[in-house]
This record gives sequence, structure tokens and C-alpha cells, in this order.
Amino acid sequence: MAWWKAWIEQEGVTVKSSSHFNPDPDAETLYKAMKGIGTNEQAIIDVLTKRSNAQRQQIAKSFKAQFGKDLTETLKSELSGKFERLIVALMYLPYRYEAKELHDAVKGLGTKEGVIIEILASRTKNQLQEIMKAYEEDYGSSLEEDIQADTSGYLERILVCLLQGSRDDVSSFVDPGLALQDAQDLYAAGEKIRGTDEMKFITILCTRSATHLLRVFEEYEKIANKSIDDSIKSETHGSLEEAMLTVVKCTRNLHSYFAERLYYAMKGAGTRDGTLIRNIVSRSEIDLNLIKCHFKKMYGKTLSSMIMEDTSGDYKNALLSLVGSDP
Repeated sequence: MAWWKAWIEQEGVTVKSSSHFNPDPDAETLYKAMKGIGTNEQAIIDVLTKRSNAQRQQIAKSFKAQFGKDLTETLKSELSGKFERLIVALMYLPYRYEAKELHDAVKGLGTKEGVIIEILASRTKNQLQEIMKAYEEDYGSSLEEDIQADTSGYLERILVCLLQGSRDDVSSFVDPGLALQDAQDLYAAGEKIRGTDEMKFITILCTRSATHLLRVFEEYEKIANKSIDDSIKSETHGSLEEAMLTVVKCTRNLHSYFAERLYYAMKGAGTRDGTLIRNIVSRSEIDLNLIKCHFKKMYGKTLSSMIMEDTSGDYKNALLSLVGSDP
């Protein structure tokens, strides 16, 4: 499934709107779960992971109207650790959440390039515009300018190019002549010369449509006798390599890309909880079911079995509730 089509499929959704929804009893359940000494975490999981984002926003309004308190702030004061981080993530409007993740990545200690690359390479132009708007409203600065201030060199250039969202021309028309020319240009910019013309790679990867790029990758392999991925690995390194490879992966198959992100968030020692939370929360109402299918195909185990091995407590239960049943 190529990436630009991945936004429109209802069967991909793991968290759906609750039917017969009424925000008032939900708000009351949450209030009781946090009132007095101790917190009923399971009640919080049952309500918030089983409602859509739009419904959670209504619950927050009802909570404030009934009890005169901000729901997110109350959750923050009652919960802690990774569980708090996950539950609070569910309360953000989707674009505001992605803006927050980008802001944390840019403004936190040390830039987390991986987060910026993941979000910028996998979102459509329309989504990127909404994220930039939310970023400016919430943080009073321009996302593009903050990225420029915080990165440099070719990495800065590829991120700024990706932010323009020029890749999601959804027309299925591909000019075979231009695709061949692009493939030859990429070969001439990398494998054929000593050193690399990085800007040529950046321009083609960031400005051509996904359908066009798929054809370019095919032609490239014929000319170079190796895949575009292998050439990127041998010609670049570090965050620039990661950014270019991410564009290639998202172009080929968006669901496989997210499956891989989730797998490596849990594989090996320690868990990259930020990656795990962000991808499960942000894909749960888009295509998490499809990502789960790819995950199982690629790694021979289910996403939920890996979450069970790798996490614990309320955090684990909330993640499993969002992920839903196995494919």
C-alpha cells in the first residue's frame, strides 16, 4: 500500500467512535476514578482508549462543565510515568499532538532528528500544513524556522524540502522518460562519481510524486545493479541517510514503515517509549490494523505479543486496548 492512499481506509482503524456515546457519564466515571485517595487506572483505560479523539474532546468539555476542572491537567496530576504520557497523548487533538512531538524534538535537550524525520516523511501535504498551523498557534514560532535553527547542512535542507509536502501529487500518471532521467541523474550523483551530489538526491526524493518515485527506483536498479536503498547507505550516513531511507520506505509502503518503527522501538534492550506511544496513538484512528498485518508478516509475531513482552502494568493494558485484537 503506497503511502498517499493509506489515509482513506476505514478498515485500518483500531479505535472507532463508541456508538450510543454520551460524554456526561464518561466524564463522571473519570471524575470518580480520580477522586479521593488512589486512582482507578482501569476505569480511565476503559473510557479513554475506547473512544475516538473527537469523543475524548467532548468528554473533556463535559468534565470541565460538570466539575470545573481541566481533564488533561487532572490526569497529569493523578497519573505518572509512561502511562501518564500515553493517556495525555490521547487527549491532544491529532495535529496538536504531532506539533507537540515536533516541538519536543526540536526544543528538548539535543535535537531528536528521528522524530522529525518520521513525521515529516510520512505525512501528506495537507497534514503537514495542519501541523505547521497548530505548531505556530501553540508555540508562537514557525516550525520551518525552528527546524532550520536546530539542524544544519543537508539534513536541514531535506527536512525543509519535506515540509513543503511536494510529494503527494496523487495523479497516477508517470512520465517514463522523466523517471528514467531521474534514475540516471541519481546514478550520476552517487555511484558514478567520487563523493556524492546530495542536493540531487534531496531534490528528486522530496519533489516527485510517490507513483513517479516507484518507477524511478525500478529504473535505478536496472542502471546501478543495486537498489536505491543500498546506494543511499553507501553514499550517505547519519541522520541524512536515515531521512533519505525513510522517504524511500514511506514511498514503497507506509504500513511496513510504521511496522518497522514499532518493532525497533521494542527490539533489543530497553524500549523507545516515545516512538511506541506516538505511533500507536497517531495511527490508531488511521491505519493501525493494516500496520498490525504488516508487522505480523514481517516479523512472524503480533504487535500485541511484543507489547506484552516489552511493557507492563497499566501502560501495557492501555497500549493493548488501543492496538485491539490480533490480525
